[in-house]
Parts: sequence; C-alpha cells; structure tokens
Amino acid sequence: MSEQIAAIDPARTALIVMHYQTDILGLFPSVAPSLLANTRTLCDAARAKGVGVFFVNLRFGPGYPEVSRLNKNGQEIKRRGLFTGDETAPELAQRADEPLVIAHRASVFFNTDLDVRLSAQGIDTLIMAGIASTGVVLSSVAYASDADFCLYTVKDCCYDPDLVVHEHLFSTAFESRTTVLSLADALLLLG
Repeated sequence: MSEQIAAIDPARTALIVMHYQTDILGLFPSVAPSLLANTRTLCDAARAKGVGVFFVNLRFGPGYPEVSRLNKNGQEIKRRGLFTGDETAPELAQRADEPLVIAHRASVFFNTDLDVRLSAQGIDTLIMAGIASTGVVLSSVAYASDADFCLYTVKDCCYDPDLVVHEHLFSTAFESRTTVLSLADALLLLG
C-alpha cells in the first residue's frame, strides 16, 4: 500500500457499493462471480472494521415514470426493461442495518438522500466500488470529489465492459480525484 494513504477513522468512513444488483450482474455473467467475491470480501472487511456499508441500486417504477424522453441512457434502460424488480446481489449479504439508497440516474448522489445520510453521520471518507466504471463510478466519483469527500476507489471491485476505457479512467480521471486501491490495498486500509 502506498505510503500516502492515511489511516481511516471507521466512524467517519463509509463503503458505497454502487449498482451491485441482479439485473446489472446478469449482463456480465463471465465476470460477475469474481466481482461478487471481491466485493463480498471488501464488504466483510468494512463490517469487521466498523465502517458503514451503503448500497445504492438503480431502480425505476412500473412504466418508468422517472425516465425523461430526453435522457438517452434512461430510454435505453426502458427499452431493455431493466431495473424495475431486481435487488441487491444476495451474495453480498446486505444486513438489515445497511441502508439501500434508490437512484434513478447513474450518479448515486443525483436526487437521492445519500449525501444527507452521510453528512448526518459525520462521514467524510468514502470507499467506492461499482458497476460500471463509465457510468455510476465516473459520475459518483466526480460528484464526491467536488463535494470534498476523501475518496478511495477499489479497482478490483469496479467493472466496465469497455476494458480500454475502464483502464484509462483508472489511470487518468479517477487517479486525479480519488486514491485508487487494489483489493489487497483496500484490505490493508481496513485491517
């Protein structure tokens, strides 16, 4: 682990697990098992350290009333019939005391109460994991960085089907806004 990574205060830190839900994982069956294993390990380490775990799922009501005709991404989701009845991946063993935040856009912060929940608990440090890097991770890291959170992003718990862009984001945009960690480094941080 890099020497620049400071110790975290568990009471001021949250793990944000973004879009780890059954419909999304079903789109990537070849990588889902390893992503779930990595992220379960991360969740368990956070729980053992006393770090709060927050889950954020992309979800829409019947008929997609939250989707604007102007939103290209939303229209594609609606066309495919996704994210109306799926749930957090059961492999992550979400606990009853771990919040589930529902989002209607790629960013976990846009029109959700996540920022308020974090602020109310005095959380200023986020460990982030999510699918996909070009969607939820990119938009959420950008917001959280602008909102002055101390950020860690666990590369081994993020995925994007465009592997070239995924790698490029982690070596450029994410590296400038967040401390990028391997799962091994994240476990040391949480150790």
